[in-house]
Amino acid sequence: MFFERPDSGEVAILVQVGMEDLQDEADAREFEELAISAGAVPAELVVASRRLTTPRYLIGTGKLEEVAAAIALHGAELVLFNHTLTPSQERNLEKELKCRVLDRTGLILDIFAQRARSHEGKLQVGLAQLRHASTRLVRGWTHLDRQKGGIGLRGAGETQLEIDQRLIGVRIKAINKSLEKVRSQREQGRRSRKRAEVPTVSLVGYTNAGKSSLFNRLCGEHIYVANQLFATLDSTLRKIRIPNFGDAILADTVGFIRALPHQLVDAFRATLEETVEASLLLHVVDCNNEERLQLMEEVNKVLEEIEASDIPTLIVFNKTDLLETPFNGVERDERGKPVRAWVSAHTGAGVEELLGAISELLGEDFIAVNFPLDHGQGRLRSRFYSLGAVIDESTDETGSNCLHLKMQRGDFIRLCREAGLDPAPWLPEIPLPGPSPKNEAPDPLLEQAV
Repeated sequence: MFFERPDSGEVAILVQVGMEDLQDEADAREFEELAISAGAVPAELVVASRRLTTPRYLIGTGKLEEVAAAIALHGAELVLFNHTLTPSQERNLEKELKCRVLDRTGLILDIFAQRARSHEGKLQVGLAQLRHASTRLVRGWTHLDRQKGGIGLRGAGETQLEIDQRLIGVRIKAINKSLEKVRSQREQGRRSRKRAEVPTVSLVGYTNAGKSSLFNRLCGEHIYVANQLFATLDSTLRKIRIPNFGDAILADTVGFIRALPHQLVDAFRATLEETVEASLLLHVVDCNNEERLQLMEEVNKVLEEIEASDIPTLIVFNKTDLLETPFNGVERDERGKPVRAWVSAHTGAGVEELLGAISELLGEDFIAVNFPLDHGQGRLRSRFYSLGAVIDESTDETGSNCLHLKMQRGDFIRLCREAGLDPAPWLPEIPLPGPSPKNEAPDPLLEQAV
C-alpha cells in the first residue's frame, strides 16, 4: 500500500504562500528540490499572498482559480503545497481542483517511503504514514456512511470510517511493537560498545550536506550517494580506526530539514538514538550553500528536540573543493581545541586533519602510556585487549612485553587496582595532549564560508 510508486514522474503544480523575503525564496527552491526528489515534474509555481489566506482552502478563491488554470494548461496530476494543510483543507482543495493534493508533510513522507530499504526503515515510514493518514479518513467512505439493516446487510453497527480507524490503530500498535524490538536490539549493541569502551561518532546535518560522501571517505564504504534530498534514510554503522586513538563507530544518519514533521521525529527516534547516545557529533555543513547559517540553526533545533544539543560537536564544513579559494584544515579556539574542520569528501582534502581533530576530541579523557607486563599478568593483558586499549605491543631484549595503551584514565586506574597494582608510578609519565598551534582560515575565506 505505502511503497508502490508509478514508473514515470507526475506533472505537479507547486503552491507557495508568501514570497516576501530571501528566506521565502530559499524555501521555494528547497520545496522544488523536494518535489523533484519525490519523482514529480514541477510545471509551475503559484505564489499566493499571506494576507489573503482562508480557512477553507488556505489560499484565496482567486488563487484557487489560478491553480485550476495551471492544472488545465499543463495537464497536471498533482498539486503540492509548501505548507501544512488541515484534513478539511486538503479535501476541499481536491474537490475543487479535481486532482490529488499533498502538503509538505505528505510529500516528505512519500520521499521517505521511496527511500526506505531496511526492515526498520520501512516500519518507521509506515508508522509515520499511518499516523498522518488517520487524520484524513473523514468522508473517505461516504458511500458507506452507515451499514443498513436487511438480509445480508446487518453488521457490527460501525461506520466504515470507524472500521478504518480501528484497523489503523491495530496496525500502529503492531508496528510500535516491532520497533520496540529494534530499539531493544540497538540498545543492546550500544551497551556492548560501552563495555568495550568503543565511542560512537555520529554524522548529523542538513539533508544533502554530504554526510554519506564523508562517511564513504572515512570508512572506505560505498553506500548510496546522490545529489538529492534524503538520499540516505536508513542509518549505517561502521567501525573505523582513528589514528593515535583506536577504534570508533561511525554512524551515518538521516538528514534534517526545515519543519521536519513531528511524525517523522517520533517514528525515527530509534534511528536518532544513535545520535543521542553518541560520544561526538560531526555537524556536516555544505560550505558552498548561501543559506548555511540558517540551515545550521535548523539542525540545532532538531538536536534540541531530540535532546542531543549538549553532546560535544565538531562543525565540519564540507565541499571545500567548490569554493573559489579552497581551504582545508582545522580551526581551533583560544585553548587550542578543534572547533571547525574544512574538508572535501569528494577529493579527500582535509580528511587527515579531520581525523586528527576527532582523535583529540575523543581523547580528552583518554591517556597514553607504555605499560610493562610481567609473565604472570596474562589476565590483565587480556583485559586491556578486550577494551580495545592496546595500540601496539613490543618485546625487549629480556623477553618482557610492553603494551602501548590508549584508554580512559579511570579505566586504567580501575584495571590496575583490580590486578593489585598501584597505577601512580605510570600516571606522571602519561603524555597529556596539549594545545596545538592555531590553524585558522584566511579572513576572506571566513567571510565567504562562515
